[in-house]
Amino acid sequence: MDNPILLEEFMIIPGVFDPFTALLAKREGFKAVYLSGAALTSSLGLPDLGVISLYELADVVRKIREVTDIPIIVDADTGFGEALNVYRTVRVLEAAGASAIQIEDQVNPKRCGHLDGKEVIIKDHMREKIRAALMARKNCAIIARTDSRAVEGFEAAIERAKNYLEEGADIIFPEALTSEEEFRSFAQEVKAPLLANMTEFGKTPLIPASKFREMGYKYVIFPVTLLRVAAKAMIKALRTLRDYGTQESIMSDMITRNEQYDIIGYHFYEKLDKDLSKGDRRLAR
Repeated sequence: MDNPILLEEFMIIPGVFDPFTALLAKREGFKAVYLSGAALTSSLGLPDLGVISLYELADVVRKIREVTDIPIIVDADTGFGEALNVYRTVRVLEAAGASAIQIEDQVNPKRCGHLDGKEVIIKDHMREKIRAALMARKNCAIIARTDSRAVEGFEAAIERAKNYLEEGADIIFPEALTSEEEFRSFAQEVKAPLLANMTEFGKTPLIPASKFREMGYKYVIFPVTLLRVAAKAMIKALRTLRDYGTQESIMSDMITRNEQYDIIGYHFYEKLDKDLSKGDRRLAR
C-alpha cells in the first residue's frame, strides 16, 4: 500500500488539534501529525470520553487537510460504535483526508487511556472492527490500539496485539505500558510496526524517542504536548493582562505578526487577490 505513514522509517509525531498547529508542525519539519482525541476535545472544552461525533472529528480532519498535505493520523477512539459503525467511520475519515485511522479496544464510552476504570471489549469484537476498517479503507493505514495492559495485564496486551496483527492491522499501538522494560518486551514479542504514546502525566514514564527507535518502535506520538504548553502560555498571558493591563512584559513570548502571516500563507492570498483583480489567470506562487 503506497501510504506515506507506512513508508517512513521512523517518525516523531506531534499531537495537533487544529489547522494552525498542523501548519506549525509542518513548518518545523515534522513528517506527519497526530490528531489527538484528548487534545481536540480539550480544545472544544470537553472531556476525552467519546462525547464528540464522527462528523465533528471529520470536520477538523477536513480543515487540516485543506491547508496542508502532511499525513494525518486520526484518533477515532472506539470507531463510534460497533463494527458496522467502524466501517462508516473509516470511509468518512479517509474521505476527509486521514492518512491513518486509530481504533481502540475499549468499551464505549471510552476513557482516557492513562486513567483508571477502563474496560475492554472481547478480542473477537475488536477483530470484527479491524475487519470492517480494512474492508472500508482505500489507502489509509489502520492502527489497532489495545488498552488491555491496565485491565487484563501485560501478557494479555501482547496476546491481543498478535490477534489484531493477524486480523490485518497495519500498526499496533500498546497503550499505557508502565516501564521501558515493558515497551522493550512488547517489541520483542510483537513483530509489527509499533506506535508508542509519550504523553505526559500518565502511567508511562518519559522515554526519549531515540530509545524507542533503538527498541524497534516505528512511531512515537506526543498527543497533548502542544495543547498543554499552549494552555500554560495562555494562562500566563491572561494573568499578565488581568494584573497589569499591558502585554509589554510578554512580547518576547509571542510570534511576530510577520511570523504569523508566514505560517498561514497570508502573502499568497494577498498576491492572489492582486492577480485576480488584474485578470491574471496564473496562480499566485
